[in-house]
Amino acid sequence: MVPEIDQQRFAEAHATGALVIDVRNRGEYRAGHVPGARSAPLPDLPLVLAELPKDRPVHVICQGGGRSAQATALLRDLGYDAHSVSGGTAAWIAAGGPAVTGDEPGTPTASTAPVTTEETR
Repeated sequence: MVPEIDQQRFAEAHATGALVIDVRNRGEYRAGHVPGARSAPLPDLPLVLAELPKDRPVHVICQGGGRSAQATALLRDLGYDAHSVSGGTAAWIAAGGPAVTGDEPGTPTASTAPVTTEETR
């Protein structure tokens, strides 16, 4: 079973500077993501492994939880302290969490932006 972190605990971790990896495709990420989340689409995740620390938790997020669970399983198999964010970006925004748009991780003070479940390439 892949370890999950619920939205409340994720919000607490995010507020203290948690490392967040967003494994959605680039179009989804551009449309709206958790502030500070780094884009690493699931197919490209192996390309960024060397840049991820093994000495702190890695919070993995997608749109609803499926892709983040896959990525979390992979990361844990490789020795990372990875946790899938339950409900993903959709639940984050539904709970009132901030989101930013564009290609950059953004800052936690950014305003909320809508995110759709369809790909926006």
